[in-house]
This record gives sequence, structure tokens and C-alpha cells, in this order.
Amino acid sequence: MKRLTPLFALVLGCAVAAGVAPPATLTTLHAIHSLTNAEAGQIIPVAFEATVGYSRGVDHLLFLQDGGDAIFVRPPTNVQLIPGDRVLVRGTTSQSFRPIVVAKSVALLHHDAPPKAVPATFDELIRAQDDCALVAVHAVIRAADLVVTSNTVRRAHMEMLTEGGHIEAYTDFNDLDELKDLLDAEVEVTGVAAGTFDDKMQQTGVTLYISSLADIKILKRASVSPWSLPVTPMDRILAVYHMRDLTPRVRVQGTITYYQPGSAIVLQDGPKSLWIATNTHEPLQIGDQVDATGFPDAHGRLLTLTDGEVQDSHIRKPVTPQPATWRQLAFWSPSMAEGHQNDLVSIEGQVVTKVREAAQDEYVLTSDGRLFTAIYRHPPAPSVLPPMMQIPLGSRIRVTGICTVVDANTTIPGEEEPFNILLRSFDDIAVVGSPSLLNIRNLIIVVGLLLAVVFTVGIRGWTIERRVRRQTAVLGSIELRRSRILEDINGTRPLAEIVEEITELVAFKLRGAPCWCQIADGARLGNYPPKLTALRIVEAKIPAHSGHALGMVFAAFDPHAKARANEPEALAMAVALIALAIETRRLYSDLRHRSEFDLLTDIHNRFSLDKRLDELVEEARHRAGIFGLIYIDLDKFKQVNDLYGHQIGDLYLQEVALRMKRQLRGMDMLARLGGDEFAVLLPQVRNRARVEEIAQRLERSFEEPFAIEGQVLQGSASVGIALYPEDGATKDDLLNTADAAMYTIKNTKHGIGSEQAEHLNP
Repeated sequence: MKRLTPLFALVLGCAVAAGVAPPATLTTLHAIHSLTNAEAGQIIPVAFEATVGYSRGVDHLLFLQDGGDAIFVRPPTNVQLIPGDRVLVRGTTSQSFRPIVVAKSVALLHHDAPPKAVPATFDELIRAQDDCALVAVHAVIRAADLVVTSNTVRRAHMEMLTEGGHIEAYTDFNDLDELKDLLDAEVEVTGVAAGTFDDKMQQTGVTLYISSLADIKILKRASVSPWSLPVTPMDRILAVYHMRDLTPRVRVQGTITYYQPGSAIVLQDGPKSLWIATNTHEPLQIGDQVDATGFPDAHGRLLTLTDGEVQDSHIRKPVTPQPATWRQLAFWSPSMAEGHQNDLVSIEGQVVTKVREAAQDEYVLTSDGRLFTAIYRHPPAPSVLPPMMQIPLGSRIRVTGICTVVDANTTIPGEEEPFNILLRSFDDIAVVGSPSLLNIRNLIIVVGLLLAVVFTVGIRGWTIERRVRRQTAVLGSIELRRSRILEDINGTRPLAEIVEEITELVAFKLRGAPCWCQIADGARLGNYPPKLTALRIVEAKIPAHSGHALGMVFAAFDPHAKARANEPEALAMAVALIALAIETRRLYSDLRHRSEFDLLTDIHNRFSLDKRLDELVEEARHRAGIFGLIYIDLDKFKQVNDLYGHQIGDLYLQEVALRMKRQLRGMDMLARLGGDEFAVLLPQVRNRARVEEIAQRLERSFEEPFAIEGQVLQGSASVGIALYPEDGATKDDLLNTADAAMYTIKNTKHGIGSEQAEHLNP
């Protein structure tokens, strides 16, 4: 058990002695900073003042300092703050890489000077000595690009070389030309120090968050522009390669859970595991406790040890595989120490397909409707490869091995990432469920029996042999095409193409019989015959998990031909695949709609408006165009809720959205920003007069009283407008201009004096 800090022990002791529920509220940042991670996990209430070192509202990033202490705060909303703002934070503690605060509220008190940046070296940063604090770093900029973050807002990303190693930096700046001028420049960068982490919350690198381009002080520009350098032949680029690596050797201990001679070894010690690159070919045993030495490195958020050497203690200390689900292995979060990268795990799945390659055997499995691959890498330079383990397709198996992400350089924190399971031997595969009787293995047995008959009946047997071989090839082709369809369902291929591919598969299985699908919304996909009256039609309903059926699947046959035994099975396969495809796409469409539309009024939300406004600014900047923005605030909406209740208020908002939408053109966007605030984007306008005309139409839409649930309401709204680029060249400028214009109108309506108006609308 970790020892409690003196402060926390005192607070806890006082609470217990008084007979009240501990702990007491912490009121200084120093008190919070003094907690251990375990203590912070007790969710202690806090209320403290501190100064902003860095804030980025759209990413919910907030770093605060007070004296020599600094901390990360997760704000409740995308608060807009700047360095130097003095704030009052109320919330609770939480554990992370180090203690953090989950804020319930962040209140601006006043503005002071930003915290003073302290000089920092790479060694200090990588040890997290200045974690969350404002630092000044001497570096050379090696790369500078604009990137799009998860909130679709572009910002600058830079790779910088310090005396001790590489760090990365982000800043809210989107001028690509000025950014490229920084290449190879020697700079002093001021920003808040933070770390990059793997899915076990282990630090894998250093990140600086820079408030503006002004915080990058150029000490010496590049002597030569990168674009004026002489062209180097591609096969001669290493002629200028030079590196001085002062990284010291380290030693680790753990149990071998994976060993690929001449390539890699994986060690595990409790919840921690490590990938070690090594050239050793020694006969190491999985399950032995060993010492390993090498040089620490990190690639794509993954910790590694390079140039590794291993010393076997020959002490057995085997690791028990941890049972896991697909979701547990795929979810990648650097803020939760629950990842499984390089861990020894076991997971069950159904075999979809298997492939032998020159270097490895691959088994593609499906678990919870998602695919992953189990890989067995062949021993180096074997004289004769052992036969591939024969597992009938459709079998349910349990695989044990090392969990690894497919591409470590493309991991996106907070999202699911594809993963593989590295098998140590065929013993890591255990069959836990047999496939259905209708499978290729059983068909091959039948083929073998038929071949025996062939040798006894001569020509007749030869005919049977040809027919069985053709049937086997057809079934194998069907299984492969079905596997591709399952992959397409989990991919990005359009739904209509997938449904048509399924109908083609059914038609192939039914020897060319026309097959089509009638979707419930009226769409007809597949091979629809021109005349149905002369055919025998077989149909099957496509059920939904809830609600009405999704549609019907049909197949047409010659009415004089005998019904085939596989007709119900083929249609059942089509029903299952089409239902899976439609339900999967509907779930994706519903989630996307919820992220872009207001659930109450079913018009666009703030996220959609911000995204479209950014696009319009970018388009207008390149084609010198203009567009308009209208900001609408309902008058006295609070009184509607107070007098009639929130149900009437919600119905009033829905009717308001409907009326305003009728005043707009098809190309215009109406969005609810929250509460009683709305905005309209006018992408094509000729001048300000046109924007004012539409704004007046929106105001006049309130003249007719609202009859809601037996109540008659007389509504009104205050409207402000902004025109690009006359009133602003950025999204924030336009929103602020329109908002200010709206508040001027609202203050005039209510007879507020100039001093009061300034107070209400600074």
C-alpha cells in the first residue's frame, strides 16, 4: 500500500475523528499537487484559484499554475481562456499519469501576467519534471505541417530536435507559408509541457502546447532554404546521414511471453509488458524469468527496447493469459491504464478464413461481429515447414498470444484500433466449438466416399467425380465471397453495392437463378427479371432487431423445374447478411445524425455550424467570395419556461425552428447553438442588403402568435448579422460581430442604457 502524504493523512484523520464522510475540500493547487495518484483516485472535492498556462477549449485542454505547482484540468465545457487568466476551479480530483482535476465549473476572476516560463532540457521533460508547467525549450524545427484534429479544426504540428532528443509541439496557427519558413530554424519555444502516452498510460514522448506563433522566438533562421538544396540521388541519401546517440543502456526484468529468434522478444511483469528488438538466437524458453538490457526507444506511442540482449535465469515463472473481448483489445486510450499492447491474452472467435504465406500462417477470426487476425510466424530458415493446423472454417476457437496494434503510427487516442494476436506455437490454438454440419470439411469427406465409388463403377464414377469436384469448387468460392462480404460490411463500401453483391452470391449458389432484394424504403436491388408471371417466386422476409421488417429477398425459378433443397438455406444466408449490413449502416447513420443535429428541433447543431463555417471561410478565401451569418436570440424565452413549464418551452423552440426554416433557401443552414440561441449561414449572397432582407424575414416570422397546447404565446427575437470578409476574416470574428450586433438590438429593445449594455455585452 502507498503511504499517504502528510496533508492527506491529516485531512483523513480529522474527518474520521469528527465522524463525517472524508475527505475535506482542498483549496490550494499545492495541496492537490501534493497528493499521490492513489489519493487523487478517492475523488476529493476541490475549490482553488490558479493561473492559466495554456487553454484550448475545442479539445477540452486546460493547464493551470500557481507558484511552482502545475496541473491538468479537464473542463466541463469548451471554455475560452487565455494564458494569464486567473480562474476559480471547482470539481474533484482524479488519477491519471499524475493527479488531475475534473472540473464542474471554471470561473474567470480577472487577467494577470502569464506564468513565467522556466528553461527546460529534454532530459527534464522526458522525466516529467515540469509536467503541465510553462517551459522554454531550445530546439531546431525539423518538420512543420498543418493537421486536422478530432474536432476538424486545423492547427500547426511541429517536430523539433533538442539536444537530448525529439519532441513534438502543437499551436493554434494555420498559415502554411509562414509555417514552412520555420523549417531548420533554431528557436526558443515557450509552451506547456505534457507527455504522449501508450494505452497503459506509460510516457512515450514529449509534447509542447504553444498558445500562439509569437511564443516561437527565432534565434537563427536556416542558412539555406530546404527547397534550394541540390537534388540528391535516391540511392545516395545516406551519404549525409549522421547521428550521435547518447542514450544510456537500461536493464529490465520479466517473464518471456513471446520469442522470435533473431527478431524480437516480449517480457511481461504483472500488468506491464515490453517489446524488445534483439538479434539473439539463443534457445530461450517461454515462461522463464530473464534479465534484458538494451536502449529505450518509442515508435508511434509504443515503448520498445532496441539492440536487446537477454540473460536467462532458467527460473520458471509462467504468465497466465488474460481473457479479453474484442472491445477490450481494440480500444486505445492513453488516459486509462487498461490497455493490452504486448500483453499475453486469450480471445475466442469464429474462423472466417485461413492463409499460409511464406513467412507466416494467418487465421482471420470474427468476434462480436468484428474481425481480427491470429498470426503464427514460421521459425527462421526451417528445412521443412510443419503442416498448417487444419481448422474447419466456421469453427469457434480460442487463441492465446501477444496483442499488437496493426499500425502503431496511426493510432488515434480514444478510438478503436485494428489488432493482431501473435501466436507462439500451434498449441496456442484451441478448438472450443465445431462448425455446423454444412461445411467444407464434411463435404470433402463426402467427396472422398464418392471417389471410392468412382473406382468401382468405371465411367459412371468418373462422371460423379467431375460433378463433386465442381460442387466443391463452387462451395469454396461461396465461402470466400461470403468472407469478402463480411469485410465489406465492416468497411466503407456503399450499402447498395453490398446488397447487390449478396444477391449475386445467392444467385451463384442457386445456379444462376435471378435474385433481388426489395428494401422497405422502396429501393430494389439485384437481378430483377423483366417478366415474373411465368416464374416460380420464392421469398423470405428480412427481420429487424426491433420494429418493422427491413424488406424482402426474392428468387425466381423455372416453374417446371423441381425445387432445389438448398433454396431455403440460400435465402436464409441472404436474409442474415442483408440484415447485418442494413442494421450496421443504420447504426452508423444514426450516430452521425446525433452528432450533427439538435435532438430537440432536428436542425443542425453548433458542431455542424462550426464545421460549415470553417469550410465557407476557406472557400471564400481562395475564390474571394462573400457570405453572410445571422445570429438569432429569442426574447424573454426564460419567461416562457417559468410561466408555462419546460414542455411548452420545448414545443415553442420546435415551432420557432420550423417557422424560421420556412424563411430560408434550400442552400442556407439553420442551426441551434444551445438554449434559445440560433444561427443561420447564407453561403451565397451578393451584398449586405440581401442578408438584411433575410434577417427581416426571420424577425417577421414571429409576428403571428404561437398556439401551443392550448396556450397562446407572442414571441419575438433579436437578430444580428455579419458579412464575410467585411465584418471579419475568421470564424471567431464573424461569430463575435454577429453576436455583438444581436446584443445591440436586444439592449435597444429593452431600453438598456449604454453603460448597462456594455456590462451585458462586453
